[in-house]
Amino acid sequence: MSGPMETIVIVGAGQAGFQAAASLREAGFSGRLTLVGEEAALPYQRPPLSKAYLAGKTDARGLLLRQESFFAEHRIEHRPGTRVTAIDRAGRSVRLSDGEDLSYDHLILATGTRNRALPVPGADLDGVRQLRSLDDADALRAAIEGIHRIVVVGAGFIGLEFAAVCAARGLSVTVIEAAERVMARAVSPETSEAFRAFHEEAGVTFLFGAGVTAIEGEGGRAVAVRTADGQSLPADLVLVGIGVVPNQELAEEVGLAVRDGIEIDAFLATSDPAISAIGDCVRFPSRFASGMPGGDRVRIESVQNAVDQGRCLAARLTGRPAAYDAVPWFWSDQGPRKLQIAGLAAPSDASVLRRAGAGFSVFRFRDGALTAVESVDRPADHMAARRLLAAGKRLTPEQAGDPGFDLKALATG
Repeated sequence: MSGPMETIVIVGAGQAGFQAAASLREAGFSGRLTLVGEEAALPYQRPPLSKAYLAGKTDARGLLLRQESFFAEHRIEHRPGTRVTAIDRAGRSVRLSDGEDLSYDHLILATGTRNRALPVPGADLDGVRQLRSLDDADALRAAIEGIHRIVVVGAGFIGLEFAAVCAARGLSVTVIEAAERVMARAVSPETSEAFRAFHEEAGVTFLFGAGVTAIEGEGGRAVAVRTADGQSLPADLVLVGIGVVPNQELAEEVGLAVRDGIEIDAFLATSDPAISAIGDCVRFPSRFASGMPGGDRVRIESVQNAVDQGRCLAARLTGRPAAYDAVPWFWSDQGPRKLQIAGLAAPSDASVLRRAGAGFSVFRFRDGALTAVESVDRPADHMAARRLLAAGKRLTPEQAGDPGFDLKALATG
């Protein structure tokens, strides 16, 4: 387009959308800025929902990314409880669920993801729940009062975090996982084994290699989970946590490329120069994905990625373009244990274990090059790993496995 950019519309008021809006103002964008979000609440943090919020260690106000006054002070027009139902690329406008049309000079899609549905009979029974939103968390907090038996379907981050909260309350928790270990897609066998042991010590029971064939009910309510081998596991509540799918339909409907996410380039742009996309909903090129089974393009579900992409895009839209090159990192608090991951590892990457005190780190290598580090209660290792990966410094497997080797010196030198 010619002339100054006067109007930006952001679709999605999660971490990525909020960060883009805040960073645009910080970078000097002075035009009209509209943030459209489906949820009624102000933008908030999702990670604590399955941990501190469920455990009662924080309240809804403590989840907020900013208080309401921030949006007024920074002239961010927040549209809560509103969906974008269609995009008119030719006319550069979006249609809202209330029938209003919003024009844009630039459109940012930060549509996030939604939980994957459990495709079995009975999945819609009362007592079968998921955890994605503040409303979901509120419903779960109420639901676990006065019950005893909980079945969790899926041993990923959300399922294990929820299991830890429930086990700490003295509830009976069984986790069903189709894979042969916990967090199988995210971590090494060594880290999986450690967390299985942590959870079992807390009283959680696991069923691995088990498929769910049905949720059994009585009077419209779930009472048991049926597995492929014929077991019927009694349940007062069933939490389903089997992953997410990207909200890419808006982009797909208007001819933008999608493939398990909205396809973008290194500058976070779609094939339409007036539309960018960021956050959990996008697939983008990354040097950290080089050599991975899916090639050098990746879709990442993390707060870090959402925040960094929001900042990177704001810089480009205000005249300071740079390719996105942030180190991916993740974390998960499960009971008293904190898992931190830097980088991206393939399932076949080699593992080198480094123990120190009560914690440990697993360094992952591919063809002798460091690809990722999984740290458990070892924050110093995690910070060093992020610096090493960002700078591309060489760490040998022998150095990684030597507890006397000074990782910090290598990372900062």
